[in-house]
Amino acid sequence: MAAVAEGSASAAAAAAAKEVEYQAGVQKLVDLLSKLNPAAKEFVPSSAAAGSPPKKALSADAPVFDYHSIGAGNGGTKDSATDASFYIGNQQRKRGNGYINQGRRRAIDRARRADREDSIRRTVYVSELDHTVTEERLADIFATCGQVVDCRICGDPHSVLRFAFIEFSDEEGARTALNLGGTVFGFYPVRVLPSKTAILPVNPKFLPRTEDEKEMVMRTVYCTNIDKMVTLLDVKNFFEGLCGEVSRLRLLGDNVHSTRIAFVEFVHAEGAILALNCSGMILGTLPVRVSPSKTPVKPRVNRVGSN
Repeated sequence: MAAVAEGSASAAAAAAAKEVEYQAGVQKLVDLLSKLNPAAKEFVPSSAAAGSPPKKALSADAPVFDYHSIGAGNGGTKDSATDASFYIGNQQRKRGNGYINQGRRRAIDRARRADREDSIRRTVYVSELDHTVTEERLADIFATCGQVVDCRICGDPHSVLRFAFIEFSDEEGARTALNLGGTVFGFYPVRVLPSKTAILPVNPKFLPRTEDEKEMVMRTVYCTNIDKMVTLLDVKNFFEGLCGEVSRLRLLGDNVHSTRIAFVEFVHAEGAILALNCSGMILGTLPVRVSPSKTPVKPRVNRVGSN
């Protein structure tokens, strides 16, 4: 019996020792895990100043690290809470600015479409134009229907296949202009229909701004379909031999288009008028197309005679 009692006492002692060891292990684990708490004192920078005033709580989408709780009541710094607020606020501003910019772009696109649609409603399409009809003459005729904002004649100047777009300041002018369909301009009756497109605007920075520039435009023609093998001197000699002295010339081209264009300014306006009759003549290997220019030759062009 005594042996049994001693065995029971040893087992109880061993169990108690294991319990103490287990509790010690649990406490050690708790102490270890407590050090992983971001609010623990060990995570506070050495430059921290105790006693910082509490900050407002973060919003629901705040990061896992509760920086505000650090700064508020656990010896954290004021800078920690401020940095967190700055980070979150900055992210919100970025998202907000993205939405604002996207909305602004959509608003601009809508405004542009509205302007274009309004311009189309104020524009008429005129076809079967005689080669003797000029933009100035056409604009004067249609001005009886309303204020003309812009007038563009397109097509071969020597063909009845020429057509034009005329834009008015209001829709009433465009509707009135439809009544001119069948009117003879030159030698042929024209057709006038509502336009399906707006007139492509000329870049405003190239338009004449002074009286001198307007006078230069009157002496300037726009020439297209120029052979790429033709040089600046070839263009100068071509127009001077038929129309008069050229004061300024600019020849343009690129690797995309198969032909080149030119702006030719004459010394006298009569030269520009004569140059319009050169449309269809062969320059190099191609028939050139000549029309009145809407812009002056830019001052930075090469001097006439240079290549």
